Amino acid sequence: MDKISQVKKKTVKGLVALIARTGLLQVIAVLATFILTVFLDPAQFGVFAIVAAAVDILVYFSDIGLAGALIQKQEINDEDLATTFTIQQILSLLLLVFGFIAGSLVANIYSLSSAGIWLFRALLVSVFLSGLKTIPSVLLERKLDFIKVATVQIIETIVFYGLAVTLAWKGFGVTSFTVAVLIRSLVGLVMIYILAPWRPKIGINKVSFKKLVSFGMPFQLNSLLGLIKDRILVAYYGAVLSPVNIGYLQWAERWSLFPLRMVVDNVSKVTFPAYSRLQEERDHLVKAIEKSIFFTTLFIFPILIGLLVLAPVALIVIPKYQKWQPALLALGLFSINAMWSSISTTITNAFAAMGKIKINLKLMLMWTALTWILTPLLMSKYGYNGVAAASAIVASTSIIPMIIIKRILPVRLLSNLFPQLMSSLFMGAVLWYLSRRFTIYDLRFTIFIPFGAILYFIVLLLISGKKLISEIKSINPLTH
Repeated sequence: MDKISQVKKKTVKGLVALIARTGLLQVIAVLATFILTVFLDPAQFGVFAIVAAAVDILVYFSDIGLAGALIQKQEINDEDLATTFTIQQILSLLLLVFGFIAGSLVANIYSLSSAGIWLFRALLVSVFLSGLKTIPSVLLERKLDFIKVATVQIIETIVFYGLAVTLAWKGFGVTSFTVAVLIRSLVGLVMIYILAPWRPKIGINKVSFKKLVSFGMPFQLNSLLGLIKDRILVAYYGAVLSPVNIGYLQWAERWSLFPLRMVVDNVSKVTFPAYSRLQEERDHLVKAIEKSIFFTTLFIFPILIGLLVLAPVALIVIPKYQKWQPALLALGLFSINAMWSSISTTITNAFAAMGKIKINLKLMLMWTALTWILTPLLMSKYGYNGVAAASAIVASTSIIPMIIIKRILPVRLLSNLFPQLMSSLFMGAVLWYLSRRFTIYDLRFTIFIPFGAILYFIVLLLISGKKLISEIKSINPLTH
C-alpha cells in the first residue's frame, strides 16, 4: 500500500475511532453537565470556570510547542523525544512550584473560598501529571493510532464525570471538581503508559532542540495569542463580573461548544498529523481539506441550530433548569461563534500542517486584538451578554482565512458547506414554527429531535444528494 493510501486509511480509522469515542463521551458529558448544573448553582459553576482559566494561563508557560513540532516533523529520533520530555518536565515542575506560591494571590483576586483554592492546586497537579503523558501521546498521534488515544480519553471522562456528579449529588459543591480532577489525571497517566509503553529518557540535545524550537516557538506563540484571546479574557471578566454572571456565560458557552468539541476537535486531532504527512502532495491535501469541511459542517450546523430551538423548551420542561433562562441570548451568540469556528479551525489546522504557521500568527493577532477591543466595550454596556456578542462578531472575521486558503490551494469552500447551512436553517425554521403550535412541552421535546434530524437529511438530499452520497462512498472503502 502506498503512502497516500496508508495515510487515508489511518486517517479515516482514526476519525471513526474518535467520533465513536466522542459519541459516547458526549452522551456522558451532556448528561453529567446537565446533572451538575441541576445540583450546582450558577455561582459554583462560575468558580470552576474562573479557577480553570487562571490555571490555563499558567499552563502556557509549561510548554514551548515542542510536542506540536514532534507531530509536524517528518522524521523523529530518540534525541528529539528525550529533549522534549526533559524540557517539558522542567517547565511543568517550575509551573507547579510557582502556582502553589501564587495560590494566595489568585485567591485574593477572585475572592476564592478554601474549596476554590484547593481546586486551583488540584488543577496545577493535574497539569504536571499531564506533562508526563506528552511523549506516549505524541507517538500515538504520529502513528495515527487514535483508537488507543480514544480509549484513554473515554476512561478519563468516565472517571471525571462519575466522581464529579456523585460528589455534587452528595453536596460537596466545588470540592466535587477537585477530587474528580486529581483522580482523572492519575488514571489517565497510568492508562497511557499501559497502552503506549515508553521508557522516559532525560537529556537535552542542542541540535534537536534548535530544530524543534524553530517550529515549536511560532506554534506556541500562536497558542499564547489564543490564551490571551480566550483564557486571560475569562480571568479578566472573572474579576469584573459576579460569579453568577460568569456561571451564565459558562453554561451558554459549554452547551454551544459541545458540538464543536464532539466533531471539530476530533477532526483536527486526526487531520493535523494527516495533513502534515500529505503536505508535499497538494492534490490529496486539497481533497482532505474539502472532506474535513464537508463532514464537519454536516454535523455542526444542524446540531447548533437544533440546540437553539430546543433550549427554551428544555427550560420549560425541567423546572430546576429555569434558573438558566437569563443565559439563552448568550447561548445564541456563542453558537454563531461555534459555526464560524467549525470552518476556520480546519483551515488554520491546514496552515500549521503545511508549515505556514506565520499565517496563523497574523490571524491570531487580529482575533486577539478585536476580542480585547470589543469585549470590554460591549461588556460595559450589555454585561455578560456583551461578552458573548463580542465573540460572535470576532468569529465572523473567519471569512479572512477562507479567502487566504483559496489563494494558496484550489479548495472549494462554498460547495462543501452551503448545502448543510441551508438545510439546517430550513430545519430550524420548521422546528421553530411547530414549537409555537405545540402546547404539550414534554411531547414537543421528545418528538422534535428525531423529526429535526430526519427533516435535515431529507432537505440535504434534495439540495445536494449526489454530493452527499459521493462523499460517503469516497471514505467507505478506506475503512476496510
